[in-house]
Amino acid sequence: MDPIKNPFSPGAGSPPPELVGRDGVIEQARILLGRVKQRRSEKSMLLTGLRGVGKTVLLNEIEHMAEKQDYQTVSLEAHEEKPLASLIALPLREMLYKLDRRAGTSDKVKRALMVLRGFLGAIKLSVHNMTIEWDIDPEKGTADSGDLEIDLPALFVAVAEAAADRHSALAIFIDEVQYFSGKELGSLIMALHKIQQRQLPLVLVGAGLPVLPRLAGNSKSYAERLLSFPDIGALSELDASRALSDPAKSVGVDFEPAALTEIFHLTKGFPYFVQEWGYQAWNIADSKIITRRVVQRATDLVIPRLDENFFRVRYERLTPAEKTYLRAMAELDSDARRTSDIAEKLHVKVTSRGPVRGNLIKKGMIYSPAHGDMAFTVPLFDEFMKRAIPKFKS
Repeated sequence: MDPIKNPFSPGAGSPPPELVGRDGVIEQARILLGRVKQRRSEKSMLLTGLRGVGKTVLLNEIEHMAEKQDYQTVSLEAHEEKPLASLIALPLREMLYKLDRRAGTSDKVKRALMVLRGFLGAIKLSVHNMTIEWDIDPEKGTADSGDLEIDLPALFVAVAEAAADRHSALAIFIDEVQYFSGKELGSLIMALHKIQQRQLPLVLVGAGLPVLPRLAGNSKSYAERLLSFPDIGALSELDASRALSDPAKSVGVDFEPAALTEIFHLTKGFPYFVQEWGYQAWNIADSKIITRRVVQRATDLVIPRLDENFFRVRYERLTPAEKTYLRAMAELDSDARRTSDIAEKLHVKVTSRGPVRGNLIKKGMIYSPAHGDMAFTVPLFDEFMKRAIPKFKS
């Protein structure tokens, strides 16, 4: 088997050779982009799901769809240490300058740049140790109050009006939305509310962990009227098989049914893991039929790769107390573990582990699918914890 022709692509955000099982979300995005482009109201989207289900891949696919429809796009990734205002400023600046070059001078685009300059106030952004200078004066009195819930809606209105003036539309793509503070998420929702009221051509497509609907609802009670939250889950066995067999067949290789069943059993249908097993099985196969035995041999390669490249990078961010908490979770045989059962494993009171639990939620390692329940955000992490700490001691 030629590894250069290997069609499988495990990696963070790497597009798979076949985007299967996501037709409903793609169709929802197509309708959203089409309606907003025609200045018709439609809910923006926040994709939710565990890590490894392909949310980033879907974001990228929807961004390509938007670009084909002549949308101006802005793409960013939230993280814990950078505020929304700084994160969004440079991408919006680039987008507005691009709009300004499309067909001569535009008062609406110039005004949007002035509003953006005022939004940042005296903030000086540095990128790679180079200070970014602004060659335009701020518009005083618009989006410059210092209150994000007031300023962000005004900024979004200005940039959306600039896009409309150029007979275009703007799509903002944000990954890892759960890292925004409550104030930042609330400001985004308020900005979308203002956009929808004026039926301006701006749409938000984001992605994050399953806590997003609750975070959005806590930020603004009307969030569900402005946003839809498609749940991106694991693939069905049929779709997981298609994700493997269709790309292989296109280059003259077949998976035997037992091999497909084995991979689904090992991966539980999570797309990232499906790609990993497909990739390794291809590389070690000695004929154009990939058998169950090949998959079993590939497993001996996949598990160490996942441990080092997927699981351990998250594990190493944890404190000893956090590792112990997750190891206790791994002892329980269910997708959602009761906090009382975890405390019992640790021989402590539930309340005594509240700070540890809170830190793990902030780090994106666990989430609460229901009151009193905890679940891993990373699929198969419980199995990794058992490998990392073979002997559990509370």
